[in-house]
Amino acid sequence: MNIRELLTQKAQAAMIAAGLPEDTNPALTPSKRAGFGDYQINGAMGAAKKLKTNPRELAQKLVDNLELDGIASEIEIAGPGFINIHLNQDWLADALSTAREDARLGVSVRKNPQTVVVDYSAPNLAKEMHVGHLRSSIIGDAVVRALEFRGDKVIRQNHIGDWGTQFGMLLAHLSDQLAANEIAETALSDLEEFYRAAKKRFDDEEGFADRARDYVVKLQGGDEQCLALWQRFIDISLKHCEEVYEKLNVTLKREDVMGESGYNDDLANVVRELQEQGLAVEDQGAQVVFLEEMKNKEGEPMAVIIQKSGGGYLYSTTDLAAMRYRSFKLDADRIIIFTDNRQSLHFNQIQIVGRQAGFIREETTYEHCPFGMMLGSDGKPFKTRTGGTIKLAELLEEAVERAEKLMSERESDLSESEMKEIARKVGIGAVKFADLSKNRTSDYTFNWDHMLSFDGATAPYLQYAYTRVQSIFRKAGVDAATLTDNIKLEAEQEKALALKLLQFEEVVDQVIADAYPHFLCAYLFELASQYMSFYEACPVLKEGVEPALKNSRLMLCDLVGRTLKLGLDLLGIEVTQQM
Repeated sequence: MNIRELLTQKAQAAMIAAGLPEDTNPALTPSKRAGFGDYQINGAMGAAKKLKTNPRELAQKLVDNLELDGIASEIEIAGPGFINIHLNQDWLADALSTAREDARLGVSVRKNPQTVVVDYSAPNLAKEMHVGHLRSSIIGDAVVRALEFRGDKVIRQNHIGDWGTQFGMLLAHLSDQLAANEIAETALSDLEEFYRAAKKRFDDEEGFADRARDYVVKLQGGDEQCLALWQRFIDISLKHCEEVYEKLNVTLKREDVMGESGYNDDLANVVRELQEQGLAVEDQGAQVVFLEEMKNKEGEPMAVIIQKSGGGYLYSTTDLAAMRYRSFKLDADRIIIFTDNRQSLHFNQIQIVGRQAGFIREETTYEHCPFGMMLGSDGKPFKTRTGGTIKLAELLEEAVERAEKLMSERESDLSESEMKEIARKVGIGAVKFADLSKNRTSDYTFNWDHMLSFDGATAPYLQYAYTRVQSIFRKAGVDAATLTDNIKLEAEQEKALALKLLQFEEVVDQVIADAYPHFLCAYLFELASQYMSFYEACPVLKEGVEPALKNSRLMLCDLVGRTLKLGLDLLGIEVTQQM
């Protein structure tokens, strides 16, 4: 159930009944202050200003037409025209009871699902995945999980870098390694080292650069032997990526790969069609689209180069081909692309060119979702102490090692293998939640101590909250699925917890609409915090609690545990029964 959506529909109906235009926005929001109801309709002031009427009188008209019988216990007008809605406790209890019977906790499946193409992760296969790929991989995956959960058809597109001039250098080096009876898997076991060795030869070794360029020509010309060598390199490099995705609990698979090479055959068509439409013109030997919509500092139209003077293509050409493929071939309603914010201008330009050229259907949205940088304690991009790039696989290994050390310091009767499995979930979860809980567009500072803390908005705190719920049922000797009594909301903390539980769907919808996983992170932390307040104020297993009330509170505990588990799963974070 989406309470916000339900109340918005009721408010819109009341506005129409009161004679307001159909497009009037009720501006319904959850109340942020105690005593001001659970939700507020704030649109009366804006509507009154347009109509030049008294906002409180208009608010009263809305209240008179607001049909919330059984849903609201009280509706009041406050201040200049705010309408406060206090939800009925019995209605909340009934909604929770219904949610308990559903594996989806009452979250509906969209009646009109969309086809959504999501471009995320996108490593360069010439090198191993590094920390710079973390944000794209896990933010994109969290949004994908939420979209699929609500019923949208999601097509993952891992737009890997698997083409271009650098591969000529790498293939020439690999060819020599194989000629020296080196096994390809062994030669490419450390892609960073392999790349450095190839680059050194390219810069220093006489004749090697010419051979590398020959390989580029062969590769782009479709030479069978060269393509076979390239495919071997790609397969081994992709295997490295798949190992990282598995550790990271990211859902990308081999079949989701649609690399730059996949658009190679369409690049000449893109340039030709832009020329035919008069959008691309020659400038200093290059093919350029000048954008009147975007000006440089001198007030001149910004230039988007789609083909270099030597005939080579650029990212802009590939991204235009990808846009057309996704909109027309994949029939996308939405195209969502996750990259760091340094590429914002590029994708803004691509959308303008693509729409002018008809490379994207009018009804297809094109959403570049940029994210900020992961920074070290010095405020600079996160790197090793020597200034090198940190491999993502090594970062995740360190996270698990740190979690193992942390777990070993806690009293436990768990076996060593159980502790290792818990440490894996805690370590990986800590890294992911620390990132996902930040506003996507912001930079953030990487801090091991904070992300592995059992206090505050962290994965360990939420994972521990989940285990506390499980421990209650173990102590009670009760199977949550067998509880059938009605939920009763008598204490203030019970109602607050019930309301928070029922807001799960609207938070998931926020994540989907804006591609901001931090909304879900904040919600889960608030839910866990409210659960702690409820548990302290409302005894569950203490002697003297009557059976019906005990069962009601156990059912609330069950819903909290299931919501935490489902919410963390949408973030790609695993839970554990004990810690």
